[in-house]
Amino acid sequence: MVGKRTISDHILDGVILLIMLLLIASVLYPLLNALAISLNHAEDTARGGITLWPRVFAIESYRSIFNNPIVWRAYGVTIYRTVVGTLGALFATGIIAFGLAHSNLVGRKFYAFFCLIPMYFGGGMIPMFLWIRQLGLFNNPLVFVVPFLIGMFNIILMRTFFQSLPDSLEESAKLDGANYLQIFFKIIIPVSTPIFATIALFVGVGHWNDWFVGNVYITRAEWRPMQNILLSVINEARFAEQMAALQAEFGGAAALGGRGRPTNVRSITMATMFVTIAPVMVIYPFLQRYFIKGMMVGSIKG
Repeated sequence: MVGKRTISDHILDGVILLIMLLLIASVLYPLLNALAISLNHAEDTARGGITLWPRVFAIESYRSIFNNPIVWRAYGVTIYRTVVGTLGALFATGIIAFGLAHSNLVGRKFYAFFCLIPMYFGGGMIPMFLWIRQLGLFNNPLVFVVPFLIGMFNIILMRTFFQSLPDSLEESAKLDGANYLQIFFKIIIPVSTPIFATIALFVGVGHWNDWFVGNVYITRAEWRPMQNILLSVINEARFAEQMAALQAEFGGAAALGGRGRPTNVRSITMATMFVTIAPVMVIYPFLQRYFIKGMMVGSIKG
């Protein structure tokens, strides 16, 4: 039976509600402000005072991004690495975690300990670079996928989830003559949607946001992902703005060419940010319930 709520309970609820509203505002305001700047005319933005909505609506910042054919090609590369890299990581992680979840695996403790070593020690960037070159992955689109198929934290998380499943599922499948691969694909995967969605979100967001791999291991323009191309778009806009400032400093008719421009570095930067994060913001709400459940169940046992 629930007791009668006291005044202190209502005060505590009000304080919690106030804290949550402040947290929501601290997250939403920067996003809405950046969106307003990206949709505002650059000359008007220079006056300052943009808050939650644009004063002079303009979409030229987005138009300058999407009118560049290189951006669309970079989007394709990023989608390729995100989809293929995520699916490959789910398969590799799932197979390894499925094996480690079985107590009858010979050398199970050694394998589990071996998986912990890369979580605490790394070879560094130079050995990684030399390893990538020796494998022939330099300037190869597989460099986005192969080195990142296995994540030790993801293996531990998925192994813990598999250990929480009832043993009767596997035992009944073995009585029907199923082997381990059939058990994994036909029984384990269908009942493990939460943990697979959780790992997919981890890996997918990592692939989508990654800038380092494309900057270090890819020099061919046709295989550069979106993050690297959008950075070059921002740098081009910054260079154009610096040139306009130089023209204004020396005066003359040429300086007038920089006035009244609908875009500047700030508006293009904000537009670039939303072009980058929009797909993740759209997909995340559909995976949120699986994400929370997978994290909770995968962290209880083990």
